[in-house]
Amino acid sequence: MKNVLLLFVFAMGIFTITNAQTIEELTAQKADKDALIGTLKGESDALAAQIDALAPFGWKTGAAGTIGFNLNGFNNWLQKGDPNTSATTLGVSGNLFAHLLEDKYFWRNGLNLNLGWLKFTNDDDPALSNDEFQNTADVLGISSLFGYKLNDKWAASALGEYRSSIINNFNNPAYLDIGVGATWTPYESLVVVFHPLNYNFVIADDDVAFESSLGCKIVADYNQSLPMGVSWKSNLSAFLSYSSVPDFSNWTWVNGLNFTAWKGIGVGFELGLRGNKQESFNSVLNDPTILTKPAEIGDLEENDNKLQTYWLLGLTYSIAR
Repeated sequence: MKNVLLLFVFAMGIFTITNAQTIEELTAQKADKDALIGTLKGESDALAAQIDALAPFGWKTGAAGTIGFNLNGFNNWLQKGDPNTSATTLGVSGNLFAHLLEDKYFWRNGLNLNLGWLKFTNDDDPALSNDEFQNTADVLGISSLFGYKLNDKWAASALGEYRSSIINNFNNPAYLDIGVGATWTPYESLVVVFHPLNYNFVIADDDVAFESSLGCKIVADYNQSLPMGVSWKSNLSAFLSYSSVPDFSNWTWVNGLNFTAWKGIGVGFELGLRGNKQESFNSVLNDPTILTKPAEIGDLEENDNKLQTYWLLGLTYSIAR
């Protein structure tokens, strides 16, 4: 009986050791398979993206947006000059595109939107408070480019581009460019438009500060996917007036970086730069604090023609097909 009991204990030990080794082996095998599945999934997604990029014809659409949101509040925080304040800021930007690519022609359409609001409460000095959200960013841009292909890289093209605000001062001012010329596409991610015959229509209530003119339109649009889920979008739109390059020309350059972390959701940063002497001249004419104002746009001081900028940092979501 004693021998039988010892044999049973020995057998149970062998079974326990074997079973433990089997579980460890199976767990290791499962981890290897999971890693292999992840690798194959990444390779499959990369191949799908290459297939989409190589697909020569048809519609390609997509959208990307950035939302920046911030809340802060202070109550009896005596280190501040005003110890009882609160602020809420909200910023939204969106980029949408719809491109039709065919064998002999293309049609590229895009929309850019940037909006922002701020609400500030100062319980110590109510005169400094804003009881309602105040608009802090207001940018609207719409473009449509049609081109008839001369070869793989060059096309005869026509462009219509509209830029204005959407909440405050809609169409005052607004800029409508209509022109024809050539479009160069050295590769899929870069499109350069050169239209030496372009008319820049300026729509505004004050005809003294703004003037339409004939000139040359240059647009460069760049979209590139970088490693680690980072994408970069850059758009430069410039108008060079034949009437007066320094006075009636204008340019806008918007750059966006997006890092996609999970299912199209990530973090994004957008920076916009702008130069427009006519807008600076209009702001000086309508500034009640300036006693001596220039009679003509050419008399505007250089320090009054400041670089216009905006930036937005926040969560992003993108979708394309």
